[in-house]
Amino acid sequence: MDAKRRLGEFLQTRRSQLRPQDAGVTTFGDRRRVPGLRREELALLAGVSASYYSRLEQGHSTNASAEVLDAIAGALRLDDAERRHLHELAAGGRARPRRPAPEVVTAELRQLIAALGDVPAVLLGRRSDVLAWNRTGHALFAGHLDPGAPDRPRDRPNLARLVFLDAHTAELYADWPRKARAVVATLRMASGRHPDDPLLAALVGELSVGSADFATMWADHRVKAGGAAVHGMRHPLVGAMTVTQQTLRTEQDQHLVVATAEPGSPSQAALTLLAHGTATVAAYQLNEHD
Repeated sequence: MDAKRRLGEFLQTRRSQLRPQDAGVTTFGDRRRVPGLRREELALLAGVSASYYSRLEQGHSTNASAEVLDAIAGALRLDDAERRHLHELAAGGRARPRRPAPEVVTAELRQLIAALGDVPAVLLGRRSDVLAWNRTGHALFAGHLDPGAPDRPRDRPNLARLVFLDAHTAELYADWPRKARAVVATLRMASGRHPDDPLLAALVGELSVGSADFATMWADHRVKAGGAAVHGMRHPLVGAMTVTQQTLRTEQDQHLVVATAEPGSPSQAALTLLAHGTATVAAYQLNEHD
């Protein structure tokens, strides 16, 4: 999908989701043929001409200045992540296509992940590929997979594929739709940052065909840029727990996901049990090979 179309679809979707009363627009009880704001109403709120805004939304122009984009973002009531996504979509129409470089894990990041020890940690690439994880991170998020898979680029698990196409991962989350929406929103953010990544486009196409839920959520154009989220999880080895998944973006545009639980809670006890259990298994396997 070209940059102009992506920008237009994002604007149109956000406009349709903004109710007149939320934007302070008086309707005088008239019957409306659109679910949200009309184009001319949004243009008036942003301080631009209706014809200019229409060209942006129809994909006929991507030369909007930063000031105009900020004005439109304010009219649409976008949050910080959505505002950055809007600017990235607009820049994608002007920037020279550049194929993203292969993703590598720096030695410093590997040291950090190892230093976290019993704290579950997973490093995700721009397409949500699992680039690295520690022992507890593997056990918490994908214990049914080969722990060495991230070290082999062709075999790397992909978080989006797991959430939408893997029954084990779907069962892992008590509120699967919430987790799924977060994954889609993160991919949306990545698509704006890397508009010319063919592997990312192929992943979106694969998931759109393989999962009707993904296709519906992708069409919603929600975006998300890291942060923290609390999820209820149903782990097959240690049972139910509530964990906080915190996502930190690195300089390499990778995302380190760290899972913690409230101190002294049953969930923290479950994470500790999982960490000790996997450590025991790892030590036993090591002794067997000696």
